Amino acid sequence: MAVNRVPVLKRCRSLGMDPIYLGINKQSKRQLRRANRKMSEYGLQLREKQKAKFIYGVLERPFRAYFDKARRMDGMTGDNLMILLESRLDNIMFRMGFARTRREARQIVGHKHVLVNGKQVNIPSYIVKPGSTIEIKEKHKSSPRYAGILEKTGGFAIPGWLEVDAENLKGVMKELPTREAIDVPVNEMLIVELYSK
Repeated sequence: MAVNRVPVLKRCRSLGMDPIYLGINKQSKRQLRRANRKMSEYGLQLREKQKAKFIYGVLERPFRAYFDKARRMDGMTGDNLMILLESRLDNIMFRMGFARTRREARQIVGHKHVLVNGKQVNIPSYIVKPGSTIEIKEKHKSSPRYAGILEKTGGFAIPGWLEVDAENLKGVMKELPTREAIDVPVNEMLIVELYSK
C-alpha cells in the first residue's frame, strides 16, 4: 500500500489546517512562506480534496469511489461524501476514543482487535451501519495499550451520534452523522465542483 512519508506537521502547514483534527496535539512553529500568489479556483478545489484525503487517510482511487457512491445516494453529494468518510470503521474507532489518531485506529483494526456486531472485522474502510456495536476483543481489553489510549483520549468530546462505554471498550453507532455534526474543516462543495468538471 502507498504510504505518505511527508511529516504530518509539514503536510498540515501546506494544507493550512490545524493538526488537532488528526488527533495530534502539536503545533509547528514554522510559518508557511509563499510568494504573494493568489491561488486559482482549481488550486482551492484541489487543496480541499487533498485535505479530506489526508484527514481520513484515503488514497485517490478509494476517494473517487466514495465520491461516485455519494453521487448515487439521495441528498447532497458533498454531505453524502462526508457522511461516508465519517462512517468508516477506523474513523469511528478514533471518534469513540479507542485510538489517539486515525492512523492508530487503522492499525488496531488491521491487527484484528475489533468486533463489529460480534464479528471480527480487519478492514479499516468498512462502512459501519447505524445500530452497529463496535468493541475491542475481550482478550485485548486488558492490554496496557488501551489503558494508555483511554487516559489520553478521556477528555475528547464524543459526537452525539455515537454512544460509548469506555470502561468496557464498547460503543454503538446510534445513527448516521449529519453534516453539521462533522467538525472537519473541509469545504466539500469545492470537492464536488472539482469532480464535476
